[in-house]
Amino acid sequence: MDAATALPQTIRFLRASDGVQLAWAEAGRGPPLVKAANWLTHLEYDRESPVWRHWLQFFAQHFRYVRFDERGCGMSDWTVGDLSEARWVEDLSAVVEAARPSAPFALLGISQGAATVVRYAVAHPERVSHLILYGGYAVGWARRRPEGPGMRQFHAMLELLRYGWGRDNPSFRQVFTSRFMPGASREQLDWFNALCRKTATAENAVQLLEARSSVDVKALLPRVRTPTLVLHARDDEVIPLRYGRALAAEIPGAQFVELDSPNHVLLGHEPAWERFKQEVLRFTGVQVGPGFAQLSAREGEILGLLCEGWSNAQIAGRLFLSEKTVRNHVTHVFDKLGVHTRAQAIVRAHESGFHA
Repeated sequence: MDAATALPQTIRFLRASDGVQLAWAEAGRGPPLVKAANWLTHLEYDRESPVWRHWLQFFAQHFRYVRFDERGCGMSDWTVGDLSEARWVEDLSAVVEAARPSAPFALLGISQGAATVVRYAVAHPERVSHLILYGGYAVGWARRRPEGPGMRQFHAMLELLRYGWGRDNPSFRQVFTSRFMPGASREQLDWFNALCRKTATAENAVQLLEARSSVDVKALLPRVRTPTLVLHARDDEVIPLRYGRALAAEIPGAQFVELDSPNHVLLGHEPAWERFKQEVLRFTGVQVGPGFAQLSAREGEILGLLCEGWSNAQIAGRLFLSEKTVRNHVTHVFDKLGVHTRAQAIVRAHESGFHA
């Protein structure tokens, strides 16, 4: 995916309460969904990557999707004095205030982001309509097992990152990244290895990982009053399945979905990703008629403009595409929806509650 075909998004910056500059972005239209920051993201590179772009495409196709790079990472400030967990909810709150999503809105927490959105939902129950936790945990390594082989392995990993993160030879980072996606292709692993160097310094990576080890929101779980969906990969090596089950067991009324995957970051080609999408749409009440789930992010955007009465020429100008490219996209939309005209496509979109 090149810059011409990457999903359109708008990137902005804000100042956190301590002066740190945070980068945040929004893409898509529809009911608002805000994602807390998680490990190793870059707002610009993510939309072109074989690891994260399908996540962005899915959420932007159905929601007004807001996300941000955490402090010390991606397009946010790298020179930061405080990378502790104490800043996570403050930074999320700052992004919410800047984005001003209509309330209540859905919150997504991936991996350590689950702890952040739990804290936010407990503090602001009136603002959050749905809580979606994927690959999450309530208690970090340092809180779970202060001694023993698990902690020795964790400290060995920190030393590996500290001395091997910035080297040209990716073998040091490969030990770390392969645990996140054991089912990844060579292209996906190479991209993730490259992302490590593009998104954080070695020292920031170590500090961020150490902060994750100190997470503990277990006492807050029974206080969650927001409808919650917990999803977890069955053979996740980074965050084992039992920690996802523990989240669901402690949050009142939480729904739990076990996904058949070994990957901490779900990949676009695997059946578990399709199950993830279906469960999220069902849980949030977003209705998608036959064919709509198969639309790409670009096709969904073009259908949205068709519904607003835009011509092919106007769409081409808006999206910086050729009219021929727009015609091809429109043809693909018609084929996937089983219609033959613009009017039929617009009617199907309205009947299905489609949001571009």
